[in-house]
Amino acid sequence: MATRKNSTDDPLAPVTLAVGQEDLLLDRAVQQVVAAARAADADTDVRDLTPDKLEPGTLAELTSPSLFSERKVVVVRNAQDLSADTIKDVKAYLGAPAEEITLVLLHAGGAKGKGLLDAARKAGAREVACPKTTKPAERLSFVRSEFKALGRSATPEACQALVDSVGSDLRELASAVSQLVADVEGTIDEAIVGRYYTGRAEASSFTVADRAVEGRAAEALEALRWSLSTGVAPVLITSALAQAVRAIGKLASAPRGARPGDLARDLGMPPWKIDRVRQQMRGWSADGVATALRAVADADAGVKGGGDDPEYALEKAVVAVSRAARSRGGR
Repeated sequence: MATRKNSTDDPLAPVTLAVGQEDLLLDRAVQQVVAAARAADADTDVRDLTPDKLEPGTLAELTSPSLFSERKVVVVRNAQDLSADTIKDVKAYLGAPAEEITLVLLHAGGAKGKGLLDAARKAGAREVACPKTTKPAERLSFVRSEFKALGRSATPEACQALVDSVGSDLRELASAVSQLVADVEGTIDEAIVGRYYTGRAEASSFTVADRAVEGRAAEALEALRWSLSTGVAPVLITSALAQAVRAIGKLASAPRGARPGDLARDLGMPPWKIDRVRQQMRGWSADGVATALRAVADADAGVKGGGDDPEYALEKAVVAVSRAARSRGGR
């Protein structure tokens, strides 16, 4: 779980600074603030911005007083990539944050944009650490904390088996834990983990993603409907789709001829996954990856409240990803 680095423990603090490169933890830091804001005001307006959407003057517009005194959360992703003029705007805002507005800055934590990072800390921002997990022991600790957070018991052997089976991606690990908790009663042990990933794959969000990125639309849709009928949360399926497409993008951009062991280390994937993704990526093009990521992003917004029919949003994404898997014409 993301850990706080200072004593400020209020998600509704005027400014939250999420620092690190672990996407899952960064997203959770944002979700915590948004949930707290909407608990205080169900009509909270959330603006989620990337550097290209935040021009000089935009922040002042977003944080100007409202006639309706509405609560607002303004999320700025990749704050280290903001332009110099926009950084000046943000620094000025830090000195006099507006009431009923929570600013969330997501910063990679490196040397780039360090002036903004230092300014936010000096201004007393609530800070959440979101470091990249690089060690097996850290991933094991993460899995244990996920089970604990969901109020379930899992044996040490089960936690280790899950890490060994799923790999180093925290989103995949979190999805796997959620899947097991949803489908299995009582203490989760190593045998259950083994059976689940060999005998229950048809109900897994990862199966939906695998069939989609392989261009097997009919099978992917069948797996999707089965997963939904067995209670798999739609957000887990969009997460699995995103992970599968990103894995193809990562491997496609890796140096040709690199050894599986080196790729596994550099890309943060277990060797068995390198082999699987290499087979899945044969029909993909760079444009196909970009198209698929956009489709998954649209579906993710749809299942998180941006649309009226989450299941339809997922079906559209699965079809789009399956088509993108044939974008090179190799299937």
